[in-house]
Amino acid sequence: MTYKDVLLTLAFSMVHDMNAAEDILHDVFVSFAGCVGELELRTSLRKYLIGSVLNRARDRFRRNKAHAVEPEDLRGATRISTDPEQTAALSEETRRLSEALTQLPLEQREVILLRLNAGLRFKQIAEVQKTSVPTVQGRYRYGIDKLRTVLGGGSSE
Repeated sequence: MTYKDVLLTLAFSMVHDMNAAEDILHDVFVSFAGCVGELELRTSLRKYLIGSVLNRARDRFRRNKAHAVEPEDLRGATRISTDPEQTAALSEETRRLSEALTQLPLEQREVILLRLNAGLRFKQIAEVQKTSVPTVQGRYRYGIDKLRTVLGGGSSE
């Protein structure tokens, strides 16, 4: 499908587990296929699918909240593929960014991932998150500021 790569990247960015991300994507597509005749989209298909992936990732996050992701658990998360060339292409910066993203509140992480990975505009993100554009802009700004602090402050140890 046209949106598969964007949706899989978004799911992976949210849950930091490729198997879980693939499960989320599978569930979204199965659910979509099951209601395709009855579904009346009030938005674009892309936004609907992104919202579905986010909702499934949020549900998984809430269920697993007691088992927080520790930075050492993310070592395997950067290995998206078993292909050695793709694995080698993933850098230390990607790992550090993944770790830093886990430190953000869920709403800020979502805004950043939707903006950077899915390429959505703030207005579109506001529709997906069911909030106002200024709220989304604030979440983005605070999230980026915290990422800068975490990534910039990580080298002082």
